[in-house]
Amino acid sequence: MSKTNKTKVALVNTPLLEGVAHHPLFPPLGLAYMAAVLEKNNFEMKIVDCPVCQIDHDKLKVELASFEPDIVGIGSMTPTIESALKSARVAKEVLPNAKVLMGGPHATFMDEQILTDEPAVDIVVRGEGEETLLELAQQAPEMPRLDEVKGITFRKGKQIIKTPTRPFIQDLDALPRPAYHYIPVDKYRILGRKLLPIMSSRGCPFQCSFCVASQMFGAGFRGRNPKLVLDEIEWLRDEYGAEGIAFQDDTLTFNRKRILDICDGIIERNIQLPWGCGTRADTVTKAVLAKMAKAHCNEVCFGVESGCQRIRDKLKKRVTTEQCENAIKWAKEAGIFVTVSVILGYPGETKETLQETLDFVRRVEPDDVWLCHATPYPGTELRALVESNGWKMSEDWKLYNTMHPIFEDPALPAKEIAKMRKTFYDKFYSPRYVLRQAVKGYFRGNLYSKIMARTAINYLLWRAKSKV
Repeated sequence: MSKTNKTKVALVNTPLLEGVAHHPLFPPLGLAYMAAVLEKNNFEMKIVDCPVCQIDHDKLKVELASFEPDIVGIGSMTPTIESALKSARVAKEVLPNAKVLMGGPHATFMDEQILTDEPAVDIVVRGEGEETLLELAQQAPEMPRLDEVKGITFRKGKQIIKTPTRPFIQDLDALPRPAYHYIPVDKYRILGRKLLPIMSSRGCPFQCSFCVASQMFGAGFRGRNPKLVLDEIEWLRDEYGAEGIAFQDDTLTFNRKRILDICDGIIERNIQLPWGCGTRADTVTKAVLAKMAKAHCNEVCFGVESGCQRIRDKLKKRVTTEQCENAIKWAKEAGIFVTVSVILGYPGETKETLQETLDFVRRVEPDDVWLCHATPYPGTELRALVESNGWKMSEDWKLYNTMHPIFEDPALPAKEIAKMRKTFYDKFYSPRYVLRQAVKGYFRGNLYSKIMARTAINYLLWRAKSKV
């Protein structure tokens, strides 16, 4: 083994912030992919999965000190960036000679600010991270040629250097399977069932104004070979005891022939695992959804975003109300649990358009609905719009979880949006809803119906306690 390959790398799934009660649903797929690439190249690896293992920042110190890595890589979603930065300070305190890297969507778009404000972070990895991290590890520990590594931002003296953007990985089939053996996957359960993630494609050909998917993973759709996807599903079942699969693709059904091939393979191989996915209403047909149901698709989420076409057009969603209605109807007819996601309070929204959205949701009767506050994540067109309007916007990143209003539109106060949102949920999660989902879960064996019956019961209990 060469000197380079003696480099040790620790990847950190950041601790939960104090007072934040949230159990992650799925293992960190991105970290598992990066660990797999490094392991394939003979680097010594460790993933510190803080949230599910209840590791706080003090315990993280112990974990890092015992492993003594040369590189510490830290992921950063916007709501967890505060914890990620604290993790970087912990890493630098314990391992002053280690290189501390930060990646993920927040760091990708806030790279210069992070390097300016946080001396504990040495390098920001922008966008897709597998090949970039490998190149950095191959230069460790000194990393003398950072200028040659595409897709990073780093300090050179007092100057911040941003290297050219790295091209996206075109052959996803060349990537090794996620290294789940570094993660305590048995701790990831929903109602006692182990649902494991899989990503069968990357890239989103659509550029919605509230999303950065096409910037993080490219505007070109890159699909894996259906045979390898099916092999991985069986591997998750046989090696890790998966009792369900969650597709993490941005638009699983973009290539209809490919999703039909995957479904046919599931049927032919008799893979009896329920699975769920998210996709667009304009990329499905009645026949596609029927085949998905036959292949044990239990749940599908459609981002309809609004019940008002004018607002949907502002979001650059490029779907029509008719397409949304048809997709929801076809999925329900196929017996699939249907979730819809909508965005409330996008600039230009009025009380009337918001009511139009809520009326639309009531009319199509999904099994679940995510009423999301318009959230101006770094890198989005939405954020640039709010900034250009000069509206007051929160910089408390942990609130950027779509559950809180982030900016104040003078034409539609945030408290009005919150009031309409609460009123809707009060009626939606009714005792009748609990009964309906419980029956579906019992007779159809639909895990998502069982989850939502439990969710609705908890919501009703919370309402009762609030009144008391």
